[in-house]
Amino acid sequence: MGPHGTKVGLLRVLGPAHVWALGVGIVLVGEYMGWNFAVGKGGAYAALIACWFAGILYSCVAMIDSEVTSTVAAAGGQYTQAKHIVGPLMAFNVGLYLVFAYTMLEAGNAITLGYLISVAADMTGATEPLDQRPFIILAIMFLAWLNYRGVLATLTFNLIITAFAFCAILVLFFASAPWSEGSMLAHGELMSGQAALPYGWLGVLAAMHFGLWFYLGIEGTTQAAEEVRSPARALPFGTLAGIMTLLIAATLTWYICVGYLPWEYLGDGVNGAVAPLFSAAQMTGSDALIIILGFGTLFATLASANGCINDASRAWFSMGRDHYLPQWFGAVHPQYRTPYRSIIFLVPIALIFALGAPLDQVITFSILSGLLGYTFMPINVILFRRKWPLDTIKRGYEHPFHPIPAILLIALCSVTYFAVFLGYGTQLIAMVSFYIVVSLWFHFWRYRFVKRADQFTMPWPKPRGY
Repeated sequence: MGPHGTKVGLLRVLGPAHVWALGVGIVLVGEYMGWNFAVGKGGAYAALIACWFAGILYSCVAMIDSEVTSTVAAAGGQYTQAKHIVGPLMAFNVGLYLVFAYTMLEAGNAITLGYLISVAADMTGATEPLDQRPFIILAIMFLAWLNYRGVLATLTFNLIITAFAFCAILVLFFASAPWSEGSMLAHGELMSGQAALPYGWLGVLAAMHFGLWFYLGIEGTTQAAEEVRSPARALPFGTLAGIMTLLIAATLTWYICVGYLPWEYLGDGVNGAVAPLFSAAQMTGSDALIIILGFGTLFATLASANGCINDASRAWFSMGRDHYLPQWFGAVHPQYRTPYRSIIFLVPIALIFALGAPLDQVITFSILSGLLGYTFMPINVILFRRKWPLDTIKRGYEHPFHPIPAILLIALCSVTYFAVFLGYGTQLIAMVSFYIVVSLWFHFWRYRFVKRADQFTMPWPKPRGY
């Protein structure tokens, strides 16, 4: 509540560029780290195939999200969509998928940032290994403070550093001059023989797991729905421009890195190429490129962690506001107009994983949570079109070729589940078990607090058939 008992809501201050910065800012770190585990799973060509199939998956996600969120324009993104279209249990689960996907991604970013600072210390001649933990804690705390103080400053900051990180990839590509005979890229040598597909087509399937990391988080643009000035215009434009940007960045990243680094080193994202674009810049021997890609990696991790705090807190806030969680989390700061309690609450969870879990497992936790959310989307959009056909309510965007994107999305999600099971079957079973347990908790305990009649905030006609 604000002064004199007035109700305080989130501020509508964002434009299409901020939506682009939120989506691309969260994801672009996937070009700087994490995707290269796909090379270790199946080799260089397997990573490229996974990159493009994951690109199709996320293009479907972007199109579906652009239609539904430009119509259901409220904080919470896919959670709010599920609340209006499917039902409470689905909404609760989708909200948790979002929170854990973004919080784990935030932890992965903090781990990478700590690694970068330790590498920079080694390059300046440090004689002892640098303790990364203080920098991990400071990064998360600073970004949480920035989010606490206001969304416009947060996403303007993201816009600047995301643009720099994307341009850094372009600079490395053009500096490598692949069209020139004197180029240092050695694709023919590094990708010949068994190096191309060392584990055959099974390796291609296994690579799909980490192929998602090229794009994971673009769906986060939906979390800005309640804070953009024109949802019908800004959300589709920012989301679709974002996926186009990422398709270009992902392909260029793969091309550069496999041309500079042996697949065995590139695929080892723990003891080898933790930050592959930075490692590729080191191979050029150019101090200028090393500095640019060093800052690009740093800015990509900061932009992603910053956007993740924004998105996870909005999902948690929305669930609190609707009584799916304790209503205490649904508070808005009277001055800064941010979901400050949700922001603060999620900080220690991110710190626990950033300080105590291996990078590949943190990434897998984020990927699996995201994947569970994508599996819901085909059901959501099919029900949305069936209940409210195109001629019954106004949409900001109508995605083409329905229901082909929904069918493609569910098929690619199924393939990716199997790919994850091949390498991380125990973690997959543990996570699914965890979500089953919390679903039972919601059904038998928390649902009694949900005021179902208050959930429908959109001025729509009754669904067809009711």
